[in-house]
Amino acid sequence: MKTSTLRRTLTSASATAGAAALLLTAASGAAAHVGVSPDKTAANSYALLTFGVPHGCEESGTTKIAITLPAELNDATPTVNPNWTVEKVTEELAEPKKLADGSSITKRTSQIVYTAKAPLPDGLRDALVLSVKLPDAAGTTLHFPTLQSCETGQTDWSEIAKDGQDPHSLKAPAPSITITDAAEAHGTAGHAATTAAAGTAHADTEQAAAVTDSGADARGWAGLVAGLGGLALGGAAFVRSGAKRRQEAGTASQ
Repeated sequence: MKTSTLRRTLTSASATAGAAALLLTAASGAAAHVGVSPDKTAANSYALLTFGVPHGCEESGTTKIAITLPAELNDATPTVNPNWTVEKVTEELAEPKKLADGSSITKRTSQIVYTAKAPLPDGLRDALVLSVKLPDAAGTTLHFPTLQSCETGQTDWSEIAKDGQDPHSLKAPAPSITITDAAEAHGTAGHAATTAAAGTAHADTEQAAAVTDSGADARGWAGLVAGLGGLALGGAAFVRSGAKRRQEAGTASQ
C-alpha cells in the first residue's frame, strides 16, 4: 500500500473513532439525567409520563424523588411502584381556577413525592410513572422540576434553558415535554390506518392476480396434456391402419 493511501486510511479511521466517541459521550450524558418519557404528547389527551432515575448522587443511593407539576396541570395520578411509597402534595390557589367544563377549583396537586422503601443503589435505575391530562395548549413545553434526595447529598433537576440557550448545556435540566397538536396526531394515526388498509388491499389484489395466473397456467398445462394425448391416440390409430392394409395386401397376393 502506498504511503499516501495508508495516511488517508488512518486519518479516516481516526475521524470515525472520534465521532463515535462524541456520540457515546453525548448519549451517556443524556442517560445520566433524571428525565421524562411520555407515551403521547397530543393536546387535551391523557398521557403516561415515565420518569427515569438512572443513578444516585455522587455514588450515593437515592432515597426520595419529588416531582413538581407545572402550573398548567391540576392533578396527576401516580402509578404504584412496589419499591416506593408515594404521596400527593396539594396547594391552595391564590384565586379559584375555572376549568373547561365550567367548574372551578381552589386547590391543585402541586407535587408527587416518591420515597424509597430502601435506598436505590447508584448502579441501578428505576422508573416512576404518572398519569396526567395534558392541557389544550399545543406548542407549550411543560417542565417538571425534580428534586432527587440521596443518602448523602441531593441533586435538584430544575434548570430551564433561557431563550437561545442550548438545553444540552445545562448541568441539571428539569425533565420536560412539549405538547403537540391533537389534529396532527389524529392525522398521523389516520394516515397510518389508510396506509395499512391500502397495503392490505394491494396484497389482496396481488394474491388474486397470483390465483388468476395460477389458474391460467393450470388451464394451459391441461390443454397441452390433452393435445399430446390426442396426438398419441392419433398416431396409434395410424399405425394400426397401416398394419391392417399391409395384412390385406398380403392376403390378396396369395
